[in-house]
Amino acid sequence: MSRLTLSLACGDYEITRALTDGQVRPDGIDLHVLTADKERIFRLDRRAECDVAEFNVVQYLRARERGEPLTAIPVFPHRRFRHGSIFVNTASGIRTVADLEGRAVGIGGYEPAAAVWIRGILQDEHGLNLDKVDWQDVFGAFGRLPDGQDAPLLPTDSAARHRIDDLLTTGGVSATVSAYNPPSLLAGDPAVARLFPDFPRVEREYYARTGVFPVMHVVTIRQEVVDRHPWVPASLTAAFTAARRAAMERLRNPRALPLAFVQDVWREQDELMGRDPWQYGLTRANERAMELIVRYAREQGITTGDPSVASLFTPVDVEPSGETTII
Repeated sequence: MSRLTLSLACGDYEITRALTDGQVRPDGIDLHVLTADKERIFRLDRRAECDVAEFNVVQYLRARERGEPLTAIPVFPHRRFRHGSIFVNTASGIRTVADLEGRAVGIGGYEPAAAVWIRGILQDEHGLNLDKVDWQDVFGAFGRLPDGQDAPLLPTDSAARHRIDDLLTTGGVSATVSAYNPPSLLAGDPAVARLFPDFPRVEREYYARTGVFPVMHVVTIRQEVVDRHPWVPASLTAAFTAARRAAMERLRNPRALPLAFVQDVWREQDELMGRDPWQYGLTRANERAMELIVRYAREQGITTGDPSVASLFTPVDVEPSGETTII
């Protein structure tokens, strides 16, 4: 049987690198890796040019609701706790989550998974009334504000895309939500601080209490590919799994990373989250995370339906017996 060539857009992560650089080869598939930059997140939504792509989980939920011909495999290449992604102007007087009510909060798009997770966690865990926050979307081109939300969109010209940090430091907004650390924070500007100064502790306590490791991205496949080649999801899942395992094994070698206390970091993760918190498949922990993001997207006016988690993924065995090759 001739091998099937598929295009893949995926981030340059340690847990996917063995797949994208060819060390891991899926059974029956040759992968043509298109990109490893941020453009990967938008390719399917904008041009439908990728057969397989890492995709923002909330954008995937919207795409499915619109009936777009996509499916996903239960592979989660990007996950992150987000308590450390909320930044405040230190002169604003914001000290607690409740202080965000009635304030202007700049966001880099209303719909990205990071923003949806942050709002959901602030609501669930800290009692924030999201309707009382003046969300101001600096990237209005990426999604929309929900019905009933009359907060203004900030200008969306190219220069405005770099203004959110200036708005925070000058008090144009009282706080920001961002997947990236503001330049002002990195530069040590005293005008900016985190809402949760001890965010690593807060994030660990959140996981210990909920068992949720937030899912940011999923891996999607064009439905046409699955319809024509129904074996592809299992082959790709096996390959992503093999790549992740290879990475985890390599990185547990204390010589692999230039971190003085890397073994302590591994020990702490193992004790809190178990040996494989990045595990793929519809485990109970992964289902719980997906159930939450489905609910948050609906409650925040981004989606309207309530799909089951199982319906969002093509059924696969995360431990298939295919001929995945590790070179």
